[in-house]
Amino acid sequence: MRILVTGGSGELGREIRRVARHEVVACYNSVPVDGGVRVDVRRRDEVEAAVQEVRPDAIIHTAYLQSDWVTTADGAANVAIAARGIRLVHVSSDALFSGKDSPYGEEAVPDPITPYGAAKAAAETAVRAIDPTAVIARTSLIVGGGRIERWVRGLVKGGPGALYTDNIRCPIHVTDLASALLELLESGHAGIAHVGGADAVSRHELGQLIAVHEGLDPTKLPTGSNPSDIRLDSTKTQDLLKTHLRGVREFLTPPA
Repeated sequence: MRILVTGGSGELGREIRRVARHEVVACYNSVPVDGGVRVDVRRRDEVEAAVQEVRPDAIIHTAYLQSDWVTTADGAANVAIAARGIRLVHVSSDALFSGKDSPYGEEAVPDPITPYGAAKAAAETAVRAIDPTAVIARTSLIVGGGRIERWVRGLVKGGPGALYTDNIRCPIHVTDLASALLELLESGHAGIAHVGGADAVSRHELGQLIAVHEGLDPTKLPTGSNPSDIRLDSTKTQDLLKTHLRGVREFLTPPA
């Protein structure tokens, strides 16, 4: 199987390339990837040209830009159109929920309260309309790719920012997420799948766990408040998978 991965230079894209048992061709925009194809997902002609060039058996769409509607929403539609007839997994986000009715199962209706959440909701609507057989995999904070860890290290050193004590999510390890997406790709599943970690924690608790895991002082992490409880119920998806969707308390153990 040949898999085309958009956002191939990002944390998740890199991990999919690392763990996949199949040939993976990465699409990238600003950060080159060896053997990859440069594609601006905002341009439908470029996406279609890449699909024609690579001729993949499947596509995993991970590309997004939090501050840009066109990349996140229109880009997803462009990929779904180009992927017609090709197995598609679209990576979505818990950001399309407001937090008013947590925990959220797959049947929950998006009610976004941020521009990014609205863009992700629009992307899902487009993908489902264009390809009802596609997998739409909603996930949460991704740990293990380096970005969150760098943020926590900076905060411990006195860098700007704070970690919210009342902002709840279900973080997932990047390896678990990549493996789950590849399993879903090969499955007969269609529609929504929730792929979050087993533990619901605040951003501050997540930061503390990362700090202890890395041998840093968790008491140096600054706290803040931004009430939001968005927990993904991933029970149904876990029943489909061999991949164990670990909770952060399982994979962020203190150093030996």
